[in-house]
Amino acid sequence: MVDEAPPSEPPAQPPALSELRASDADRERIGDILRDALAEGRLQLTEFESRLEDAHSARTYGELQQLVHDLPVPVAETAVASTSNRIGGPPTSRLGIGILGGFNRRGVWTIARRFTAVAVMGGGEVDLREAKFEEPLTVIRCFAVMGGLSVLVPPEVDLEVRGVGVMGGFDHRASGVGEPGAPRVIVTGLSFWGGVDVVRKVTRAERRRLKAERKARRELDRNQEDNT
Repeated sequence: MVDEAPPSEPPAQPPALSELRASDADRERIGDILRDALAEGRLQLTEFESRLEDAHSARTYGELQQLVHDLPVPVAETAVASTSNRIGGPPTSRLGIGILGGFNRRGVWTIARRFTAVAVMGGGEVDLREAKFEEPLTVIRCFAVMGGLSVLVPPEVDLEVRGVGVMGGFDHRASGVGEPGAPRVIVTGLSFWGGVDVVRKVTRAERRRLKAERKARRELDRNQEDNT
């Protein structure tokens, strides 16, 4: 009699989108949808205020979905579209060199899946805030010798910093998990008598939008206080 092998357990399934943790950027986008609905007359002021408060305290996509389920734009589209459409296309740059000088890669451009940045007694900036990505995984190799490099990464990107500083600095503080479907970026390399700064930073347009959002919230709070 041949012993039968025990049935293998089915592979663990990834969590559904509704169960994934929402980011601050997701909450802000839902706030925009609610404000548009208020302006269009789809929501009354009391409904808007209640849903906006719930949006700021929501923890998952599912909770955000409930707040806009009866409005034209679904949360899944707003949460993922901003990052998924940034992946793909031929790279426009694979290398940045600053020797006794400087370079920058900023604005709308497409970074190669392997990008090398070198600064020797000079500097350079790799700005990914408006960039597209050749592939979902991007490795940026930074080498700074008596010079400095700066890598600017948008908040939604998944980021891991692995570089080493020798008599210099290699900033790891920006490492962290990004949004579902967002590009993944690994920053590695070496700084010798120099520095590599890796910073999460929003664009100026996004900063203005967030400022307007905070102003609107303050006005709502004042109106609520005046009505009580």
